[in-house]
Amino acid sequence: MWILAVSYGVHLLATAVWLGSMALLLFLAGSAMRQGQVLAEPWRRWQRRALLWGNGSLVLLLLSGFYQMTNDSNYSGFLVVDGVWAWAMLLKHVAYAGVVAVAAAWQFWLLPAQERLGLLAESRPQLAQVEAEKLRRQERRLLWLNVGCGVAVLVLTAVITAV
Repeated sequence: MWILAVSYGVHLLATAVWLGSMALLLFLAGSAMRQGQVLAEPWRRWQRRALLWGNGSLVLLLLSGFYQMTNDSNYSGFLVVDGVWAWAMLLKHVAYAGVVAVAAAWQFWLLPAQERLGLLAESRPQLAQVEAEKLRRQERRLLWLNVGCGVAVLVLTAVITAV
């Protein structure tokens, strides 16, 4: 019982950190985009820090959530989809995979592209401005996709809890 209770505590704390890092990125990104500061070093530093905390919380969510799921009386086995709880859990995992995919795209594609664009801006500012607008649009899409997947995870968690 104590291991399960600790797992729930860790899960709730990781959820708060994950939501906080998402909110930080969303609010700071909106501000940085309006001010045209997406390529500025302070913004990139905030992105890296928020992603670090977000990644850590995603790992904790995965581990604690797996433990909780396998100890739930509604769990019938791997990919056994036999009711509302199981469907909601399957869809929650799909939405969680979406969150992980967005985080990976952000870290391994968007941030390096912003770094390269920052270097390009020093030598070819005209070209960098055009590319910066493309990156802003892609960053905005990633932000809203992340929010959508995150909301889906929370709504499906509510369904799972209610069943």
